[in-house]
Amino acid sequence: MNKLLKITIGLFCFIAVFSSCDNKQYQPKPKSYFRIDFPQKEYVRLDSMNYYSFEYPVYSKITPDYFSPQEKEWVNIEFPSHRATIHLSYKTVNNNLKEYLEDSYYMMTKHLSRAIGIRDSVINDKERDVYGLIYFLEGEGVASPLQFYLTDSVEHFMRGSLYFNVRTNNDSLAPVINFITDDIRHLIETLEWK
Repeated sequence: MNKLLKITIGLFCFIAVFSSCDNKQYQPKPKSYFRIDFPQKEYVRLDSMNYYSFEYPVYSKITPDYFSPQEKEWVNIEFPSHRATIHLSYKTVNNNLKEYLEDSYYMMTKHLSRAIGIRDSVINDKERDVYGLIYFLEGEGVASPLQFYLTDSVEHFMRGSLYFNVRTNNDSLAPVINFITDDIRHLIETLEWK
């Protein structure tokens, strides 16, 4: 009986093992990222500058450019909850627009080694005298995924660039980049030269 019990238990275990197995392959879960909540779009006008004004998001803050304190017209638009900053620099044009355009292009090309693609968008608003170009740099390790310049071609020149204070992983940052891109477009649409 002892031998019969051992055979029965062994047979039961054998059947249980093979009947519980199926041909499903194990698949690990993909990497996931934290959910990003975005605030409601709302803007306020920055009118304290001498040469320009524009609307910026209420969920951001305007700070002076700490690296160029002598440049009073240079500001940063900081997005603390997304660890992002739009750096804005301003120069008065004095028959040197070509130099500023070349400098802007050079600053953008510094990121091309990490980019897999670049798109641009022309800004041509004759009514407000705002002309320029937006560069969208695509790629995993691009430090500044969006850069732009604006000018009236005679007196004013503004350059902007978006940077994140985190390790660049633009695939996971894509929702934030798109969200802030809308804010940059709003800045451009509301820019007025003084």
